[in-house]
Amino acid sequence: MSLLRLLKPSEEAATDAVLFCCNSPTNIIHRRRWDLAFTVIYCLRVLKRPSKQVLGKKTDLSNNPREGDCPLLQDVDLKILSNLIREKNFESLYKLGGIEQVASILKTNLENGLSGDETDLKLRTTVFGANEYNKPLAKSFLSFTLAPFKDLIMIIAIASDALSLAVGIKEHGLEESWYDGGSLIMAIFLAVIVSAVSNYKQGRQFWKLSRVEAVRDGRRQPISIFDIVVGDVVYLKIGDQVPADGLFVNGHSLRVDESSMTGESDYIEVNNDGDGQMMVASVGKNTAWSEMMSSVSHDLDEETPLQARLNKLTSFIKKVGVSVAVLVLLVLMICSFTGHTQDDVGNREFTSGKTKSGDGMDAVVRIVAAAVTVVVVAIPEGLPLAVKVTLVYSMNRMMGDKAMVRKLSACETMGSATTICVENTGTLTSNEMRVTELCMGKEHVSVDASKEIATSIVEVLLQGIGLNTTGTVHMRPSESVPEILDCPTEKAILSWGVSKLGMTMDELKQEWEIVQVDAFNSEKTRSGVAVRRRGSQAVHIHWKGAAEMISRMCSDYYSQSGKVNVMTDEARSNFGTVIKNMADKSLRCIAFAYKKFDGSLAQFNGKLEEDGLALLGIVGIKDPCRRAVVSCRRAGVNIKMITGDNMHTARDMALECGIFNPEEDLEHEAIVEGVQFRNYSPEQRAAAIEKIRVMARSSPFDKFLMVQCLKQKGHVVAVTGDGMNDVPALKKADIGLYMGIQGTEVAKESSDIVILDDNFASVVTALRWGRCVFNNIQKFIQFQLTVNVAALVINFVAAVSSGNVPLTAVQLLWVNLIMDTLGALALATEQPTNDLMLKPPVGRMEPLISRVMWRNLVSQASYQVIVLLTLQFKGSSIYRVDEKVRNTIIFNCFVLCQVFNVFNARKLEDKNVFKEIHKNKLFLGILSMTIILQVVIVEFLKRFANTERLDWGQWGGCIGLAALSWPIGWLVKCIPVSGKILFFSRREESS
Repeated sequence: MSLLRLLKPSEEAATDAVLFCCNSPTNIIHRRRWDLAFTVIYCLRVLKRPSKQVLGKKTDLSNNPREGDCPLLQDVDLKILSNLIREKNFESLYKLGGIEQVASILKTNLENGLSGDETDLKLRTTVFGANEYNKPLAKSFLSFTLAPFKDLIMIIAIASDALSLAVGIKEHGLEESWYDGGSLIMAIFLAVIVSAVSNYKQGRQFWKLSRVEAVRDGRRQPISIFDIVVGDVVYLKIGDQVPADGLFVNGHSLRVDESSMTGESDYIEVNNDGDGQMMVASVGKNTAWSEMMSSVSHDLDEETPLQARLNKLTSFIKKVGVSVAVLVLLVLMICSFTGHTQDDVGNREFTSGKTKSGDGMDAVVRIVAAAVTVVVVAIPEGLPLAVKVTLVYSMNRMMGDKAMVRKLSACETMGSATTICVENTGTLTSNEMRVTELCMGKEHVSVDASKEIATSIVEVLLQGIGLNTTGTVHMRPSESVPEILDCPTEKAILSWGVSKLGMTMDELKQEWEIVQVDAFNSEKTRSGVAVRRRGSQAVHIHWKGAAEMISRMCSDYYSQSGKVNVMTDEARSNFGTVIKNMADKSLRCIAFAYKKFDGSLAQFNGKLEEDGLALLGIVGIKDPCRRAVVSCRRAGVNIKMITGDNMHTARDMALECGIFNPEEDLEHEAIVEGVQFRNYSPEQRAAAIEKIRVMARSSPFDKFLMVQCLKQKGHVVAVTGDGMNDVPALKKADIGLYMGIQGTEVAKESSDIVILDDNFASVVTALRWGRCVFNNIQKFIQFQLTVNVAALVINFVAAVSSGNVPLTAVQLLWVNLIMDTLGALALATEQPTNDLMLKPPVGRMEPLISRVMWRNLVSQASYQVIVLLTLQFKGSSIYRVDEKVRNTIIFNCFVLCQVFNVFNARKLEDKNVFKEIHKNKLFLGILSMTIILQVVIVEFLKRFANTERLDWGQWGGCIGLAALSWPIGWLVKCIPVSGKILFFSRREESS
């Protein structure tokens, strides 16, 4: 994040202090005190120089300075402007006339920002550039194309085919022989191109979600950081990334992390968090951050943990295939050179001393080609590609369901989640908070009855609402409802002030001036502000925050009529009861306190007094719970609420949301406070972690500690968060879920999935999609391995028994790479179903191949092997055809068996494989395309694919044999299975 070199030391410096901000995406840090002190003293000395000297140099920023006139934007020297920020040169800023003169040159109103006119914004983009850094070159399409040729198996296949092609040309000439060898080379290149296109497209995907608040047309409004232009006035708050290089305009208690720029790793103290404004001076490639990022390379071709496990499976299958191929090679060589093989006309192929050396070489080439074909059929080349297709497709669909996946691995990991740690506000709750109760003194007051409250109290209360906030209220001319920007709690309070108490934010800020701010943070759970009426020296102090915390700071309280009463023990007890009763109704309790400073503005030392306050009132804020928690509980996923609320509020919110059962969980330490959990010994935490449902009054460290403990117990943990304090837990969790409406940039960069609507229902949707992804990949693994097992057995048996293979390399490449890719895409289009949320989570130990999958795989592969071997040995006599037609029937029947088996793979356990098939038009479309391509290959590409045309009877026989896969699949699913096969299942940490 940005570099901040100066903080306002006094009121005198408040209007003149200038800070340099350089963009950099990390956390808030504590600047070193000596550096800070030096900068403050130096800057004050510079800014106190005579204004005449300052203004005399005001046009030095222009390439074509004109005396007495401000240069056009086109005349501004971009290099001077960029160097000013990068070098943090106060002397240069002094020569330019200070920040106000720079703003004048850039035609920026520091109060109202830019006009928002499209023409002006386009001009600024043209002159100063867009806010995008020079990204390193991504992998080219050629690099993806050449990658498969580094595989030894691929090299052997191409070399063998080239040799076979050369021998064929020698024997039969180029025109007749290129089909056998050339078709295989073309098929290999076609498969490589399909894979390269998929990888290349995925590498080009990126997301632009980062947003920041800027002042345009006199109001704050959220815009994309990519739309920021030079001259924009940008608001910065806790956890934000600084979107560009700029000059500090004003703010309170602001510190900025420059660790990514300087390498320093100090962190700011929590009580120094703040907010501020900056004027953008450099964007995009002209920023210091861009120079750094341009030299950094990123590997966009991310390999997920599941893909890593699949690569191990593929590697194992390759070894099996090579071993079988070597065995075939040895058997065929022995058979050939001992005279046990015959040529096409029935003569012995090799006779010692009589066979020519050229004929012997031809026989060797054919044997090697047969062995290579066995390798080709054994390797599931389409498997990694199919998994990537599934993941990318699911990512796109999840985006439509308000869940943006930032890391590909999160798709699969989310399906394994066993625990979700959430906060209540804006996540479990509806994010539509409103004030429903008000207590003043000993009386409950209707939130709508502002006329019943003394005017003097309403005036003071509005100061605490409208000035002690980071939010903004903007009333659009054409709309009756104001636009309010801030967190849900602040929005609820501001909305109440505007709609029920008659607050006008603009008038309030014109009448009152903010003197000092003590910003809110999660540690002290309150915020304070010191204000004075313009033209007056009297200082008023306002505090707002957690009701029990604010009430402890008060020695008096106001009644509804405006009378001041002493806070006796009895009164304090009564207020405690009010807070408890509100908490029991699941209300968030916020209190307002006030004090008039005893002294003048000159005597005010900048520190807000925290004692001797008078309690103005307590409001209760309602936020209805969502019922999506019930879905997670049914799915076997534990929900743990980690909140800063008190025990009463947290308990009732958890009860309302169904996080725990009051008759069971409350008796088993289901709710604890953060300090209690923090002080447990490691053994106590490990014993209590399973019982805990709610942790109240928690700190960021408590949240991190809970995630760490859950992972140590073997849970796959998802965590929701949106603030800077959530970053440690988001990074530690298996899946970080960023709530993307009011969240900070730092939290987003630490997350894996962005929930775009802050809705817990979308978290549940992401969980359903995660399970669907894993389930779809399992379906395809079953489908793919059935193909490979059947093809490997049939080719091995045929090669050993007759010296020839019925399925050629081209045909097997069509099945392995083209058809399987289409089959994977068809299975990837299966949508999440409610059944997925009725099963327990797969967890870390879920095997890739379960007993259910083995049952289905073995049964279908066995049936296909029986059918194909029968056709291999008896097909010619059954159909009364020659060997070439018989081989075509075997190939056609084999492909159609896979088409029918795709339906079986749709449901791993459900007997009704056609359930809701009409809803998946893409699935039906892909299978229709597969059948059409198969007809084209058999009937029209016979020379390329080494096939012969089949008549209607032969086609009917193939279809009938393939269709028997359905009743066999139904019968097999009647066989009960239990337990899991630990085949290629390893305890692996999800990333």
